[in-house]
Formats: sequence, C-alpha cells, structure tokens
Amino acid sequence: MNLLADESVDGPIVDRLRRVGHHVRYVAELEPGISDEVVLSLANQEESVLLTADKDFGELVFRQRRIISGVILIRLAGLAPKDKADIVVSVVSERVEELLHSFTVIAPKVVRIRKLSD
Repeated sequence: MNLLADESVDGPIVDRLRRVGHHVRYVAELEPGISDEVVLSLANQEESVLLTADKDFGELVFRQRRIISGVILIRLAGLAPKDKADIVVSVVSERVEELLHSFTVIAPKVVRIRKLSD
C-alpha cells in the first residue's frame, strides 16, 4: 500500500510499515513544517492513503469535501511506540482494501472505518 505519513506520525510506525513492505513517504523526511493543505494535496497527487495523528484532517475531508485516497487517523496516545507500531501495522496489513477511499480511526480497542462518498 502507498502511504504518506504526516509528520505527526511516530517514526517507529513508519519504520515498521516499511519493513513489512509498504511504500511510505514521510513528511518529516521530505519537507517538515508544510501545511495540512499541502500534505493532503501531496497525498492526492501521489494517490496515497494519508497516515496521521492530526485530527484537523477530518475537517479537510468532511467539511471541505477534499477528495482523497483515504485517511488513517491514529488515536493511540499513551501507548509505547512499539505498541503503536504493532497496532497500526496489523490494521494496515490486514485491512488494505477497506482502508482505500475511507476515513479510518485506529484507537486502542477499536478500528472505525467510514467509506468516503465521491
């Protein structure tokens, strides 16, 4: 799966996703500090699912109706980086098809997937 990880995503998550074979571009390595609008535009241009811990992307996707390939919002505050990486890698690897063109929230005990309308 092609992913664009916002700089709000922990590095260990990006590393683990890459190790299991996902193509991940990481904003922190590309151009730190770019705006959410630019991040979303980049994800759209690359047809990548956006991986983020920033709730502001919900505003861009739902209220402004920005077209995207998908968003995965990580809500795993308080967990160790390794545990976060384990959970995210598991969800991404096991539910690839469901994540495309959806807004997904990964929380400690639940994964919510909402398909995005065109």
